[in-house]
Amino acid sequence: MHTNFSTKKMREAGGLEHIKKAIYKLGAKHKEHIAVYGKDNEKRLTGKYETANINQFSYGVANRGASVRIGRDTESEGKGYFEDRRPASNADPYLVTGKIFETITAEVDAPVIAAKDKDAASVH
Repeated sequence: MHTNFSTKKMREAGGLEHIKKAIYKLGAKHKEHIAVYGKDNEKRLTGKYETANINQFSYGVANRGASVRIGRDTESEGKGYFEDRRPASNADPYLVTGKIFETITAEVDAPVIAAKDKDAASVH
């Protein structure tokens, strides 16, 4: 169950910077998110077959092998949404969106992560 997520600020001019800040926070809380993202997710998130490795957080533009993906249209328009590709199909969508919202609205000490197209940056 991939989860597309945005806030009003992410969909407005300059929204890409809000998206990146949210992604940095998601990276800082990666293990907390994995804990609520569904049963047996370690069997799916292997780093193969267009999935991220469960033990590493990554993001990229148009990168289906990343934990979180920014679409090319979002990048080119400078606003839009991001896709969290970590939730399993058996995850509770209310827990998933609640955890994303909780994380991105909290004060989180989050390192900046550089991303590359198709070569997502990783944080352990």
